[in-house]
Amino acid sequence: MYLLVALLLPQGAFAWNATGHQIVGSIADQLLTANASRQVKLLLGVGLREAGPWLDCVKSVRKQPDGTLSYSPPKEDYDKPCKAFSNDHSAMIDYAGRNWVNCVYPEVPNTSANTGCHNTYHFDDVAVQRDRFDRNYVGTNDHDLVAAINAAIAVLLDRPAPPPFDIKSKREALFMLAHLVGDLGQPLHVAAPYLGPDGSLVDPDVTHTIDPSTETAGGNWIKDGASDNFHSEWDDNPKDLTDTAPQALVDAARALPPQTGAIEDWSVAWATDTIAVAKKAIAKVKHTQTGPRLWSIDFQDGHDAYFRDADQTKKDQYVKCGARLAAILNKVWP
Repeated sequence: MYLLVALLLPQGAFAWNATGHQIVGSIADQLLTANASRQVKLLLGVGLREAGPWLDCVKSVRKQPDGTLSYSPPKEDYDKPCKAFSNDHSAMIDYAGRNWVNCVYPEVPNTSANTGCHNTYHFDDVAVQRDRFDRNYVGTNDHDLVAAINAAIAVLLDRPAPPPFDIKSKREALFMLAHLVGDLGQPLHVAAPYLGPDGSLVDPDVTHTIDPSTETAGGNWIKDGASDNFHSEWDDNPKDLTDTAPQALVDAARALPPQTGAIEDWSVAWATDTIAVAKKAIAKVKHTQTGPRLWSIDFQDGHDAYFRDADQTKKDQYVKCGARLAAILNKVWP
């Protein structure tokens, strides 16, 4: 189905930001079985904390005027979290090249023409009115976040990746999971508000199609002041956290109930959980359209109160994501 290319936008470069992905990875590192931890180190050479940002670093692979691909960060800031992978640019280019034109998505204004299909693996755009993840809803398709996680799991289980994914090794699959399981916990990476000219929510599932004028790119086109946007504010790491999870978050992850059921069903269940979180995030804001595909935002209880609550939600989501990532790898390598 129709899927908006939210993360092709420049302001959606890292999500969570790189620090958030490192926190998720550091939680998972401490919940792995000895065998799973050993397999991670053998495949990646680093732990999950270090591996978390890799897939966002791949977004700096860009098409040059002569048609070739090269690692070319559009801004210096984009490359800072990627310095640890400075010797891995050829692998990033190879992965991006094999996952560049293997899917079809609508052309979105203000996006760069030199970005590839692999960018769409990071998100879904299920309307925030929904109460679950379902393939019958618009905002999903066969190259979205949920599908990408299942494709990577398949490769780790020695199965072929389903099309359109081209995952050549368990190393690539593990790099994907180390990042995408974190993305699945970010509310605006799974659910999206679609807005009308009066700023109210519209429902694309009523007509079974998306009116492009209502798309917000997962909140990227909702501006909070002159420079920030709603999506990037949700990407931001709580200021009291560093790039390693404090023990309290690790303990909270360890205390979560174990995952049950078939591993292939987990990502759908987790997406459903994240949609519920997104509902709460959207319920406390209102929007005003300021131009074509551009809205401003107001917070029911004020900006600072909203993001104090949001910071706690982010921590709760980090905990879930770290536990989920470890659960996948412990299932694969018991």
